[in-house]
Amino acid sequence: MDLLASEWIKARSVRTTWLLAAGTVLVTVVVSLLGISGLMADWQADLPADFDPTGISFKGILVGQILVATLGAQTFTSEYATGQIVTSLTITPRRSVLLATKLAVTALVALATALVTVACSFGASQAALGAAGLPTADLADAGSVRAILCAAGYLVLTAVLGVALGAMTRSSSGALAIVVTVALLVPALAPGLPGIVGHLAGTYWPTTAGQASYTTAGTGALTGSGGLAVMALFTIWTTLAAHLTLRARDA
Repeated sequence: MDLLASEWIKARSVRTTWLLAAGTVLVTVVVSLLGISGLMADWQADLPADFDPTGISFKGILVGQILVATLGAQTFTSEYATGQIVTSLTITPRRSVLLATKLAVTALVALATALVTVACSFGASQAALGAAGLPTADLADAGSVRAILCAAGYLVLTAVLGVALGAMTRSSSGALAIVVTVALLVPALAPGLPGIVGHLAGTYWPTTAGQASYTTAGTGALTGSGGLAVMALFTIWTTLAAHLTLRARDA
């Protein structure tokens, strides 16, 4: 418990933690609203048959995930940058315990951030859709509730993934480069890959599958809990790799 309290004090005392958390909320909401306003005219003329008022509320997560992953990564990278990691490892020589504690604190901060982000993005987007006379999500629908919960879960998993990448790279820029590649670059290139390779990359790539979990219209073979499970499995394996890396390297 003392170690958990210590890591919590570290997290809350670093201004970057709260800047990234606030940035995640703001960027996600703004990008979601921009996506709605940018396509408003086309929708009023010809509303797509698979229009998803719930999924469209979370379009901003595509950008917000970068910030929340950075929030996770800086729990390790900030200590390597200042040399504080030496003190942390001296106090807690069992590196698995240190990693688990940082993961727990980050997950709690990310959960609070995710809940606020999802609530604000959903509320603002639904208000914008309603003001434009377009269909809005029905909270009585189980699919909408599931998508909202999956959106929050996806952001938490992304933050945990950031912790693992920060532990492995020891560099904020290195962790950010991997996050951008995994979350943006590969999904963007996947449709251009030939045959079954393109299909597998476009469906089962972890971030693509995770993003499909918070839609209700469905975008492929994986939606809902299945898509989030793929993202969770990838996060677990990356965390295990981070654990092995921490044990194998000196501070």
